[in-house]
Amino acid sequence: MVTFLSTYKELIGLLAGFLIIALASNQIAKSFQKIRLPLITGLIFTGIISGPHLIGLIPASAKDHLQFINEIALAFIAFAAGAELYLRELRSRFKSIKWNTFGQLVITFVFGSIAVYFCASYIPYMAEMSTPAKISISTITAAIFVARSPASAIAVINELRAKGPFVQTVMGVTVVKDFLVIILFSICLALGESMISGDEFNAISIVIIIVELILSFLLGIFFFGQLLKLVLSFKIIRPGKTVLVLFVGFSSYLLSHALKEITLIAFAHSLHLEPLLMSILASFYVTNYTKYRPEFLNILEKTGTPIYIAFFTLTGATLAVNVIGSVIGVALILFAIRIITMIIGAYAGGIMAGDPMKQNHLGWMPYVTQAGVGLGLATVIADEFPSWGDEFATVIIAVIVLNQFIGPPLFKWAIYKLGEDRSKAQTPEFDGIRDAIIFGFESQSVALAKQLIENGWEVQIATKLPEGSIDEPKGIKMTYGIKDFSKEEFDSMHADKTEAIVTMLSDEENLLICETAYHHFGTRDVIVRLNHRFNYDKFLALDAKVVDPSTAMVSLLDHFVRSPQATSLLLGMEKGQDSRDIEILNPDIHGLTLRDLRLPGDVIILSIIRGGQSIITHGYTRLRLKDIVTVVGSIKSLNEVQLKFDN
Repeated sequence: MVTFLSTYKELIGLLAGFLIIALASNQIAKSFQKIRLPLITGLIFTGIISGPHLIGLIPASAKDHLQFINEIALAFIAFAAGAELYLRELRSRFKSIKWNTFGQLVITFVFGSIAVYFCASYIPYMAEMSTPAKISISTITAAIFVARSPASAIAVINELRAKGPFVQTVMGVTVVKDFLVIILFSICLALGESMISGDEFNAISIVIIIVELILSFLLGIFFFGQLLKLVLSFKIIRPGKTVLVLFVGFSSYLLSHALKEITLIAFAHSLHLEPLLMSILASFYVTNYTKYRPEFLNILEKTGTPIYIAFFTLTGATLAVNVIGSVIGVALILFAIRIITMIIGAYAGGIMAGDPMKQNHLGWMPYVTQAGVGLGLATVIADEFPSWGDEFATVIIAVIVLNQFIGPPLFKWAIYKLGEDRSKAQTPEFDGIRDAIIFGFESQSVALAKQLIENGWEVQIATKLPEGSIDEPKGIKMTYGIKDFSKEEFDSMHADKTEAIVTMLSDEENLLICETAYHHFGTRDVIVRLNHRFNYDKFLALDAKVVDPSTAMVSLLDHFVRSPQATSLLLGMEKGQDSRDIEILNPDIHGLTLRDLRLPGDVIILSIIRGGQSIITHGYTRLRLKDIVTVVGSIKSLNEVQLKFDN
């Protein structure tokens, strides 16, 4: 009882300490993004610094005690990977996925096996072995070479909001390859056990592998897939449903561990189910064959960030970086072999698929990173072959550490080079003139343009209509013949100097406008007139401000009933009164408290937006450059405040 309580107390302490470090890791990792490195590189780096081999904030015991965090995260990552295999979207990429998988799996495996075998004399644990044993270890090593990290790929893609044929192919290849590499490794291990020991080949071991894979496949689809579908059908709040989804993934590991123990006792041979495979198949089933795909994707998107923070911080903390120095020579040899074979595989697969040559040049970069699967396979070898397995695992871990640091930046760079990143561009500096572009020509857009012009804005209306087809409104700049809402069209309208964009077209066209503004220009304010409620979240994900006509009138009337005076002021309906958002650009204002400002007596400061967060103000609130201050007062006084804050 005392032992149980002490273990329980240690677990609580470890978990609490790790959560605090994970929160700090997230903040530290954001600084890596400023130098265009992926977030996960910063998370891994923070984990390594905090781990037992450096400052020791996370002790060595965390690897065993916090293994459940790893398993929950890996199952979630498998869900996210399976959800990327949406057949309707991938149909056009099947050929590319098929041949790139062939290149990355078969060619990397074959050339890797040959290269490792001929380098065996330089690898200490292989140098004195027999030829069959060298062949076996070479194939096992090459099988681990093929393993990829879906977690790293998904984290980089989510960070950049990447989208396009290259990213679709990468996700398809990554998931299919990790599915196949488990089968490949199992076969190599079964053959290797007899070749390394010198015993005759036992065909029963192959039968057992096939049974394990069939069971994993059936349970993934017909048990965990149905269980996931059942959970998503519950009418409960989103956080509760998210917890249940995570538990479904974790239960695949619990079932695998339980079955392994039971079969070992009953049959003297453990039956191993593959949790990652079961989770991927369950997610694939829900994504393609149920009506719950949108909600499932929403849960994955909302939950992804904390899961990745925990997983990659813990991964960094548990990496055996202390052994890298002793095996760095061998690790560099294997690292070089893996990179070279992957490049050959990328060119071969890309050429056979008919992919663009620019894509083939970069096609190996997304597959460099390794993490959970590779570490897991190395651990299996260490347990299976005690005499040399620990040294083998140490070398493989050193290679994985190198891959983990080099891989994400390479993948990120490839996405940038191919133009498939959708991260928000830097918001342009205010040039002293307030500009707006309104997309769509109609009575409302003309009325809005005239009202903005009266308030000192420079406005242009962009329309798909050809010049001469409409009566051009006086005093409003018009841009005709907009076709595809491309960056080039935005450049012709000087969107890089625009503070606000208003979209009044169809939702599909509005979404294209929002994506271009978000990705290429970082426009401060994008306002969307919504047509269909189910598209609401798509615009919010692009930081757009959404006006839903179906509810706007009811909301406005509701505010007039409950707060008629405040609503009138904010809408500028009180005679001589208005409200305005003003950005602090005057360096002399920086650091002043509100109580120290000399403002007209009829001006009220309602709130401040700083770094995207709203701040409720009081007299001691200090202003900062780039703060956006919401003020209410007479038009004359607001003009004075604007002049004071702008200069």
